[in-house]
This record gives sequence, structure tokens and C-alpha cells, in this order.
Amino acid sequence: MSTLEENAGPVLDPTSDFNIFDPEFVRDPYPTMHDIRESKCPIAHSERWGGSWFPTRYEDVVAIAQEHETFTSRDIVVVPRAAAAEGAYAGVAAPPITSDPPDHHWHRRLILPVFAPQAVAKYEQSTRDLCNQLIDKFIDKGHADAATDYAQQIPVRVIATMLGVPVEMSDEFTSWVRGVLEIGLTDPKVRLENRINIISFFKQQLEDRKANPRENDLITDLLNSGDKYPVTDQYVMGVCNLMLVAGIDTTWSAIGSSLWHLAQHPEHCERLRSTPELWATAIEELLRAYSPVTMARIVDHDTEFQGCPMKAGDRILMSFPAANRDPRQFDNPDEVILDREHNRHVAFGSGIHRCAGSNLARLELRVALQVWLERIPKFSLVDPASVTWAGGQVHGPRICNVRF
Repeated sequence: MSTLEENAGPVLDPTSDFNIFDPEFVRDPYPTMHDIRESKCPIAHSERWGGSWFPTRYEDVVAIAQEHETFTSRDIVVVPRAAAAEGAYAGVAAPPITSDPPDHHWHRRLILPVFAPQAVAKYEQSTRDLCNQLIDKFIDKGHADAATDYAQQIPVRVIATMLGVPVEMSDEFTSWVRGVLEIGLTDPKVRLENRINIISFFKQQLEDRKANPRENDLITDLLNSGDKYPVTDQYVMGVCNLMLVAGIDTTWSAIGSSLWHLAQHPEHCERLRSTPELWATAIEELLRAYSPVTMARIVDHDTEFQGCPMKAGDRILMSFPAANRDPRQFDNPDEVILDREHNRHVAFGSGIHRCAGSNLARLELRVALQVWLERIPKFSLVDPASVTWAGGQVHGPRICNVRF
């Protein structure tokens, strides 16, 4: 795996030399996505970061997602893993998003009930209480960091509760997740250290559940599913890994991006407060406009897609943010239209690997924004230029200071 220094340098032509970690692209990727999408080569290619393809049109991203036999999910990270990052942890992935058929079918079937609408609904009141508790800590100050003081604090505590692991470790969990999905993407040593932290923690949790089974506990339930499915310790640790890593960063980025948007659009804040029936479409629109996730696919065998000669082992970046800004699919795609009627966005992916936790993510996003606007109806960015962003795998604000 290469480093930032090895991949530095100006991007002269994004269709043949894009850089997903270029600071300007991380801050605002949409102009580059637009330039690629409207060029003669809407599927770009770059040799940076081990080489990858970058489809930008909605129909291409969806088509690749549907062709899972050719475009596999055996590695969904946007950069090649360092060889040292495998070793003893090679068997611990993040099913079902990292698995392909036939195993994918039972991997997904086993966890879907956990994320069914009626199953996640029971977390609404506790999430609402949490959001109020967070706001209580800073509302009298008249200012806060909407990213670190609020958005970042919500999903980690919800996921910890679901997993039955100590909520008081939330700061540690957040640090591990950032080490894997953010800082570690360009620093192999950091990624390996934090991956070891996560897997070691869940290995201890599994051993504890085997010795001391718990009732109404997800980890215990997964371990006890061996009578229905070929469940292994690696699989259970993989699901826990998925819930922690994918369930935290993605949702806090969506919450943070939405607050960043609302801070600049008081008219949207007022509409949401005065027209509560608008929330359903508004949440889908914010997810479309600020989709946080880019997944990777690995080409299984030599093939040609839309005239691009792809070789076995090539990496494809499934940019759901790019697909969701395609004017061929969405009218005025760069505009947030809270009551947008036709909105078949792919913020949660497409095909068999569509995010199993989408119902939970929607609930957390809706409750976080509703409580914020109930308590802080008017707010604005302290300094738009001071907002910092993470990118690569997950796009979202990391520092977002607001005043109210």
C-alpha cells in the first residue's frame, strides 16, 4: 500500500489521473465528479493508490453493483490493503458486504432481522434522549462543533448499545474507526494497529459470551445461530467489525453533512420545523445529496465494461455520491429539494450488497436532525472555510463549528 507522499502531485486530468485523497477533492468532490461524468470518458482510471477505475454515472454504478459475479466484494476498501494487515486477521472480514454468493445469502439473512424497521424502532426514544443529553452540554454556550460534539457522538453509542458492549468506550471505538476508515487509508501502520484493536476487542467479547451467555444480546444470539447456519467465530467477529466500522462513520458523516447544509439554509430549517410531514422525503434527499460512502469492487476476470478493458484484480471505486449527482437520473442534482418526488438514490448501495443497516441509519439521521432543530432552530457556520472533511471511503465533516 502506497502513502500520501508517494501519491502527491497535482491532478492534470481527472479522467486519467484522479486522486481521491487530494485535499481539494476531499473538501468538495462534486466538481471533479461532474467533470469526469460529462467527459468522453465517464469511467475514469488512475494509477494512483494501486490503480483503480472510477465510474461516475448512475446507470454504470448500478450495473456494476448488479453484476456481482464479475465485480466481486472480496475487498471493499478503496485502496489496497498492506500485506501486513492480513496475517492472523485475514479470516475476519465484514460480512455480508464483503461476501459473495453463495455465502452472502445466509450472511445477510442472519442479520436482516436485527435491522428490520420494527427492530430498530425500539432505539428511537433512547436515541432522542441521547441527542437531548448531548445538546444539553453545549446549548448554553451559544456555539458548538456540530461534527465532534454532536454527529460523531450518536451512532457510536447506538451501535454499542446494540452490540452490548460498554458505551463508556465510545471515544475509544471512534478512535479505532477513524484509524481504519480515515487516517489508516493513507497510513498502513495506523490502519493495522486499529484493525488489531477492533478484532482483539471483539475476540475478547466472544470469549466472554461463550463463558457468560447473555439474554437479548446480539453477540450471544449470533454465536447461538450455529444450528441454522455454518456460523464461525470469524463470521461473528466480522459482523461485529462491520457494525462498528460501517455503522459509525457512515452515519455520523451523514448527520454532520446534513447539519452543515442546514447551517447554510435557514429556509430549509424553517420548512422542516413548520412542515413535519416533509421529513420522510427530506431525509432521502439529504442522503442523496450528501451520500457519504464509496465502496470498492474487485474485477474477478478480464472483462470489458462500457469500452473499458478491465483486468482481473483491478479495483473499481463505487462512488455512490457521484451516481447520486447524475443529471441523467436526477433533475437539478446539485440542488437539495426537500420534497423531491422521484428519488431512487443509491446512498445505501444497490444490488445484493445494499446496506442492511439502512433503516437504523435513517432513524438516527432523522432523530438527530429533529432534536437539533427542536432545540436549536436557528444556527449558522462560524467560518465556512474552517470546516474540515474526511474523504476516500467515507465523506463527511470532521470539524464543523456553528453558532446559535
